[in-house]
Amino acid sequence: MDTGKSPRHLHPLQVKPTSGEPYLRLPSPHGNIIITPPRPTDVEAIVESLSDSRVWPKLASVPHPYLPRHAQWWLGEAKETSDNVLRELEEGFQNRGGTELPFVGGCPVHSLREVKEDGEEVFIGDCSIVRGDDMELGEEAAKVNAEKPVGDPEIIWAIGDYLAPSHHGKGIMTAAVHTIIHDWAVPRMNTHRIRVSTCKGNTGSVRVFEKNGFRLIETKEDFLTITAEGREGGPPMSLHDLEWRREKILD
Repeated sequence: MDTGKSPRHLHPLQVKPTSGEPYLRLPSPHGNIIITPPRPTDVEAIVESLSDSRVWPKLASVPHPYLPRHAQWWLGEAKETSDNVLRELEEGFQNRGGTELPFVGGCPVHSLREVKEDGEEVFIGDCSIVRGDDMELGEEAAKVNAEKPVGDPEIIWAIGDYLAPSHHGKGIMTAAVHTIIHDWAVPRMNTHRIRVSTCKGNTGSVRVFEKNGFRLIETKEDFLTITAEGREGGPPMSLHDLEWRREKILD
């Protein structure tokens, strides 16, 4: 596959010389997994993953059945967000005279891909970090959170993720969450606090976050009404809430 160093404003992202696409690489033993921006060609792989009964019931916002139009809509939104962060990186750097790396309001890469020996890159999942919203914080706190300026250490972030069942149980998502937090969210977003909500009983997801230093805060029984297309009227979802806080470094 392409390898390359990035322009300074993209640090610590690397950039593929032939395509210009930025990416992060997972640490060993998962060096064949990279995190890139979303691609329009991901539709089929996304539909396959989010149609699998080992995945979709644990994700409250995923429609069922999950159709190509759902993936196309999500990819359009995700690509726009990614492009906006990339512009924010460049403009912020230029506005600081090309000498200081700015904090930005998101991560431009979140699509997980396995790089095969022949160079083929196969979409295997997603790991996104966004501002915490109603589900993690409640309505009023979410409004306050949304109004905080980029770089504010008081912003509460949230992570959403899923992985193709073919790659479950290999430690990939644990490494991806660590990479997103420590390679990007801390140095480029000034992230100090992250909340996540996982479906009650999803012990694999809970373990992923606990291995990354998250602490179980509470379990909310029958908390979330499912409104995703095709799933209306189903039983409410119980959630585990976990939190990560950045350790303070004492002088």
